Amino acid sequence: MAPITPSAHLAEVRYEIRGALTRRARDLEAAGLDIIKLNIGNPGRYGFEAPAHLREAIASHLHDSEAYGHEQGLEIAREAIASEQRKRGAQGVEPERIFIGNGVSELIDLSLRALLQPGDEVLLPSPDYPLWSAATILNGGQPRYYRCLARHGHLPDPDEVEALITPRTRALVLINPNNPTGAVYPRALLQRLVTIAARHHLLLLSDEIYDEILYDDASFQPLAEVAGELPCLSFGGLSKVHRACGYRVGWMSLSGDHARTAAYRDALQLLAALRLCANVTAQWAVLPALQDAPTIGTLTAPGGRLHEARRIVLEGVAASDYLELVAPEGALYAFPQVRADRIAGFDDEAFALRLLEEESVLVVPGSSFNVPHSRHFRLTLLPPATQLQEVFVRIERVLTRMAHEQTPTAAAVA
Repeated sequence: MAPITPSAHLAEVRYEIRGALTRRARDLEAAGLDIIKLNIGNPGRYGFEAPAHLREAIASHLHDSEAYGHEQGLEIAREAIASEQRKRGAQGVEPERIFIGNGVSELIDLSLRALLQPGDEVLLPSPDYPLWSAATILNGGQPRYYRCLARHGHLPDPDEVEALITPRTRALVLINPNNPTGAVYPRALLQRLVTIAARHHLLLLSDEIYDEILYDDASFQPLAEVAGELPCLSFGGLSKVHRACGYRVGWMSLSGDHARTAAYRDALQLLAALRLCANVTAQWAVLPALQDAPTIGTLTAPGGRLHEARRIVLEGVAASDYLELVAPEGALYAFPQVRADRIAGFDDEAFALRLLEEESVLVVPGSSFNVPHSRHFRLTLLPPATQLQEVFVRIERVLTRMAHEQTPTAAAVA
C-alpha cells in the first residue's frame, strides 16, 4: 500500500522550538538524563502560577461554560478588551472588532487566512517567531524578511523594510516586545513604519503578547495608537503576562477606519464561526485579568525572579570568552551570539545538538527563527537564577571544546 504523502506546503514550514532537538531531549530523558530545558516560554513549567483571581473567575463560571459561545468570544470579555484598547489610544475599537481565539497562535493563522491570495507577500522580521512564517506559507503567501540585526539593537531599518515592498505585498508584521530578541520598539521607529504602511496600503499586524513584560526603563508603545485610522490588527492574551499558557486565551483587536476594514472584519468573523468558538471556560478570566492591577511587575522589577534571571544571563555573557548579547528590554528570552573572532565557521544547529548531548541543556538555534547563517541561540529567562548560572558554565565548556577543535586553517581565518 502506498504511503500517505503530506502536503507540499509543509516542506517549507519549520518549528524547531518543539522540533527534532526537543524530540531528542525526550529520548535522553527517557534514558534517565536530567535535561535543563530552555527552549520554550511556558511559565507554568518553571513554577510560575496564574494569578489566583483568574482561577477563581473560571471556577465560579463553570456552569456557564457548557455550551458553545459567540464565535468572536464572550461579550463580557470582548468589552473588556475593547475598553483596554481604547485606553491605549486605538481608534474605532468596539466589541464587534475583537476576536478571541485558542491562543494568539490560532488567531495569527485566521488573520492571514482572511487576508492572503496565493502568492501575496507578507513582510516579517528576521528573526521572527516562526509561526508567522508558517502561517504565511500555509495560507498561500510568501514571507519577505526584513533584518533586525544585533548591531542595530535588533531593531529594523525602515528603509530596508520599504525596499522589500512589491505590488504583491499585503501586510507588515511587527513583534513588539520581540520574541526571540527582547527588543522593544521606540515610538519614533513605529511612526516611520506606520508611514511606510500607509504609503503602500499595507495592513499592520502587531504581535504584542509580551506587552507588559519589560525590564529597567523600557517602555511599551502600542502600535494601534500610532497607526490611528490606518488598519491595524493587535494581538494579546493571557499566556505570558498572566502566566496562563494552558488557558489558551488570546485575542486580536481590529482598529482603524471602519470603511476600509469592514470586509476584512466580516471575513474574520466567517473564519471564527467555522471553528465554532474558542474555549469558553477560560474566557471568564479575561475581565479580571484586564480589570485588576497587573501582577507581572513584581517579577520584572529589580529583585523579581525574571529580573534576576535576566541579570544572571547578562553576567554569564559578560564573563564568557565567546558570547555577546544585546540586552533584552522585554519578553522572556535572550538571544546571545557567538563571536565570529572566537569561533570561525560556527554552526548554530551543531552547537545546540552538542550542548544537549554533552551537557544536557536544550536551547533553540538562531536559524530556527528564520535567520540565515545564524551565530545566535535563544534561551528562556524562566528557570531559576541558580540554574541559569549552571547553564552558562555548561555553555562555556561546549564553546571551549568547539574552539579547540578548529582546524589550523579555520583558526587562522578567525
